[in-house]
Amino acid sequence: MARDYYGILGVDREATEQEIKKAYRKLARKYHPDVNPSEEAAEKFAELSLAQEVLLDPKKRSIVDRGGDPMEQGGGAPGGAGGFGGFGGVGDIFEAFFGGGTGGREPRSRVQPGNDALLRTQITLEEAFSGVRKEVTVDTAVLCDKCHGSGSESGAKPETCDYCKGHGAVQEMQQSFLGNVMTTHECPKCHGYGEIITDPCRQCAGDGRVRATRDLTVKIPAGIASGMRIRMADQGEVGHGGGPAGDLYVEVHTTPHKVFAREGNDLHLELRLPMYDAALGTALHVDNLAGETTTIDVPAGVQPGEQIVLAGEGMPKLRAEGAGDMVAHVQVVVPTELSKEERDSLEKLREGHADTARVHTGEDGGGEGFFSRMRDRFRR
Repeated sequence: MARDYYGILGVDREATEQEIKKAYRKLARKYHPDVNPSEEAAEKFAELSLAQEVLLDPKKRSIVDRGGDPMEQGGGAPGGAGGFGGFGGVGDIFEAFFGGGTGGREPRSRVQPGNDALLRTQITLEEAFSGVRKEVTVDTAVLCDKCHGSGSESGAKPETCDYCKGHGAVQEMQQSFLGNVMTTHECPKCHGYGEIITDPCRQCAGDGRVRATRDLTVKIPAGIASGMRIRMADQGEVGHGGGPAGDLYVEVHTTPHKVFAREGNDLHLELRLPMYDAALGTALHVDNLAGETTTIDVPAGVQPGEQIVLAGEGMPKLRAEGAGDMVAHVQVVVPTELSKEERDSLEKLREGHADTARVHTGEDGGGEGFFSRMRDRFRR
């Protein structure tokens, strides 16, 4: 049974070329492998591409309208008895091997969908925080503005190839262990199209498209992570013969920041505290990614390696409410050079303090945690 190419794209039998292209683009956005990686979506996307190819080719569409399937061997005839697949029967096999016709091969469409394109751009962490519009330059195939995709200098319709008689393929006799065998291959004159443009466009050489550099504006949303891609529909390469353009994917990469390191939606930074600030407590001010000042209150007695978490001060969540946290990691800096006055002050502090240096034992508590940390360190 012939496939319902109109039903696959959801268009009626009187649909125009533009309506077919529009329906294809709409469905392709849903089932494209970069958007939907499932196996079912891949099969659906291939089916959509095939349906568009058939319905944009006048010859193939004519076969569909007559109840056939141009993508099956034998011009849509059902597979015959005896399990010969795409052949209509034993007669078709002899016809394909020993002459007569082209084995059911149809010429390929001159109009082909274009490829997707990929480019990369860099942004700062501040731009990732707030979102930005970025100017990018892309070099892709665009529709030829002289022939508008027809490939003809005068706009005339292509003529049937006189070498293959419009089949897109030719046959030649070759010797094999079976004797003389007729083989089919692509027509060298029309390159499989079955038709020839007699006056190729001088700008695109009959291809219907040319290479061009374009400047585009990409809207990068707030919260985007490094390595993510933004899809710009129909901004990729125009297909051969002026076929529908593919999509453009812009891959975003974030440059390192001098203060913050991003992990998910959290922002991490390091505080380097003199030991007296760690003992007495202090407050630090840091310029955040919004261009404002965030105050970090350090409690008295903070220990090296502790973390101070400021909830909701991190990166905004991509296309969602809320934000991550700002996490300050405490590093206590011990001075290596002291003046006499500083040394005297520290000596008095040590003499008046009950705590003294000692070897840690299990009686102090937390022994298992210490040894666990050591094991973890050696395992790295």
